[in-house]
Amino acid sequence: MSSNLIHKPVLQKEAIDAMNIKTGGVYIDATFGRGGHSKAILDCLGENGKLIVMDRDPQAIAVANELRESDSRLQVVHAPFSQIREIKETVSLVNSVDGILFDLGVSSPQLDDAQRGFSFLRDGPLDMRMNPLIGISAAEWINNAEESEIANTFYKFGDEKYSRRMAKRIIAKRSISEISTTSQLAEIIKDANPAWEKDKHPATRVFQAIRILINQELEEIEKGLRESLVLLRGGGRLVVISFHSKEDRIVKRFIADRVKGDDFPRDLPVTSKWLNPELKKIKKPEKAGLEEVLDNPRSRSAVMRVAEKLN
Repeated sequence: MSSNLIHKPVLQKEAIDAMNIKTGGVYIDATFGRGGHSKAILDCLGENGKLIVMDRDPQAIAVANELRESDSRLQVVHAPFSQIREIKETVSLVNSVDGILFDLGVSSPQLDDAQRGFSFLRDGPLDMRMNPLIGISAAEWINNAEESEIANTFYKFGDEKYSRRMAKRIIAKRSISEISTTSQLAEIIKDANPAWEKDKHPATRVFQAIRILINQELEEIEKGLRESLVLLRGGGRLVVISFHSKEDRIVKRFIADRVKGDDFPRDLPVTSKWLNPELKKIKKPEKAGLEEVLDNPRSRSAVMRVAEKLN
């Protein structure tokens, strides 16, 4: 069902250009989604090129397997990208990968499918798991977590300033009946929010916070980036597209730390080479242009950062 939902890859041309693809190279799309970026990579590869695609969403993997049937250059892995160096397809690829792409966050098909429970705009079961086969759902968490944990989650992952007020309202409502759908939760949050932001649904920050928690998204990003650096060869490109400030902050810091290298005292007379930098930045952070934003409003918050591994 969800495989037929439309997904427009964000910054597709910019990401492919940034990867500097060699026709015979080895590449990894760590977030296959519905394959928009992957297909563009395959279009640039020759017959000896190879593309490994990963996703933890079973529906995305079903689409990837269909693509694999018509293209032998493709290898498909059902796993979160935090396992990028642990899967059998990459164990022999240390210092051998020419480019790795991360397109972070939730995909359009996940948002648009009410049964996945990601969106407050569509009534459906309160799930939010990127892999619905494992872990606890958002409903299980919201109906069992302590009030302080709920409030802290909303504040930590959603920057929600009314987090305590909202958590108190959730506890009161769930004591009467279980909260099991997206519309139920959205209404509770809407009623508990005394100051709506202009052009933003009052439940936006809460839904983001729960999704990040349920899928351990920030930990996934940190580990995925660290492991990807081990796989990249000298001159290999790391391309990361993020969609909210918490994601982008992790990516920005990861790249900056490895561009800087070892942390020596400032007044110590050492050359930059002695600092053992691992990456160099390629171009400034890039955002979607006006035309793309008008065509795909979800691209408006996207930020793409690019780095190249040093020899």
